[in-house]
Amino acid sequence: MTQEARCVWPAGALLGEGPLWSPGQGAVYAVDIRGSRILRLSLADGARRDWAMEDAACWLVESADGDGFVAGLRSRRVVRLRLDGDRPAIVGELARLDPDRPGNRLNDAKADARGRLWIGSMDDAEAAPTGALHRLDPDGAVARVDEGYTVANGPALSPDGRVLYHTDSAARTVYAFDVGADGGLTGKRVHIRFAEADGYPDGMTGDAEGGLWIAHWDGGRVSRFRPDGSFDRAIALPVSRVTSCVFAGPDLDRLFITTAAHGRPDEPLAGAIFECAPGVRGLPCGRFGHAS
Repeated sequence: MTQEARCVWPAGALLGEGPLWSPGQGAVYAVDIRGSRILRLSLADGARRDWAMEDAACWLVESADGDGFVAGLRSRRVVRLRLDGDRPAIVGELARLDPDRPGNRLNDAKADARGRLWIGSMDDAEAAPTGALHRLDPDGAVARVDEGYTVANGPALSPDGRVLYHTDSAARTVYAFDVGADGGLTGKRVHIRFAEADGYPDGMTGDAEGGLWIAHWDGGRVSRFRPDGSFDRAIALPVSRVTSCVFAGPDLDRLFITTAAHGRPDEPLAGAIFECAPGVRGLPCGRFGHAS
């Protein structure tokens, strides 16, 4: 079964990524990595806003203490960020990842129910397997928990938080890990492998039934996979470079999808944000740290 999505913001993002639902603000955020912008779409009235960044944000996660966001920057810094005014304000640095790998940048992250951040890094040239998966704990401890990625993408978690999914887009492979209470990862295994005709697995998110929704870069769709990794259904888009998705709305029953315009001048809606009714509820977006 294939559904279709509708455009809700022809944002023209060169590399739209990292959509985030903020229930407190009633808004979906996303980043444009190549365009060095942060995007905000209010669901109540459709109002749109964007902020320019000198050091491009690769992802945003809300802070559990209610004080703005945590952002991963292209320079591999993880910072605290506020978007209260006309200009983004960096108000503190939490970590610098891959200091020994200057050709890398950050790419995609998620927070889990324990307030930990799972952060991917990648070779900015998308040529060498220098990327890694990192864990940033609420106390500031950093661990490189897996490596060997060329294009690390889309951390996602199972509803009980015991399985973490992480992708090497260049290898067309989504891996699964068992997550220990201490944040240790074991049992790395291939969960889903894309065929060449499917494009490349990009960003992803989980739903309340354990399904995994994965964006197809150069595949023009988002697909849902069952907990056992088998294909369930797809959502078609009128653009080829689909990058990520997030459940949003008070009932987490609306799916918002980011896309990329880079390299696709012949696709009028490339880089737009799309919406569809997925027919299943999602999981709330995690927040970093502990509530104050």
